[in-house]
Amino acid sequence: MQLAQLKQRACVEDIDLRSRRGRDRAQLASLASCDWIRAVHNLIVHGPTGSGKTYLACALANQACRQRLSALYLRAPRLFEDLSLCHADGSFRKRLGALAKTRLLLIDDFAIAPIGPRERSDLLEVLDDRVGTRSTIITSQLPIEHWHDYIGDPTLADAILDRLLHSAHNIHLEGESMRKPLPTQIKNPIPKPRKIDST
Repeated sequence: MQLAQLKQRACVEDIDLRSRRGRDRAQLASLASCDWIRAVHNLIVHGPTGSGKTYLACALANQACRQRLSALYLRAPRLFEDLSLCHADGSFRKRLGALAKTRLLLIDDFAIAPIGPRERSDLLEVLDDRVGTRSTIITSQLPIEHWHDYIGDPTLADAILDRLLHSAHNIHLEGESMRKPLPTQIKNPIPKPRKIDST
């Protein structure tokens, strides 16, 4: 659990299935068994901001850890930044090897920021090492049908999506943001000075 570095302390037992957000009880029960990880399938969780993507993904990664399957949480921008630093100091292959050993890699906030040629190439390397051997969870606000255009390079986009979407489970979450605004603090008004009757 420590090595997983999950962003949220979430567990499948706490997922609210009463609200209509696209969560299916039978599908969640199937995913909670972690058999999809043992079968080397991927999972795509997409939907608007605040719909619970990260919480659901972290809950499933938590469940994997509880079943002694290694997991690792990374936000996509930080993953690309980390790999860029690894290119600079010569540890890129070593980092790829470490990622390839993790049974469940959770890449959060995919397509939240533009990517360039280096990021596209690095993502392909990460996924190529995992295809057929390890499972990956991707969360994104961007609908899957727009991912090809987001990646940009048609050849790399085809290769990345083929490795990612093949044998992938798909969850589309809906609804308004669950992040409730903080209540505004009401300051006590300064009392007006009372008029003094001089008579």
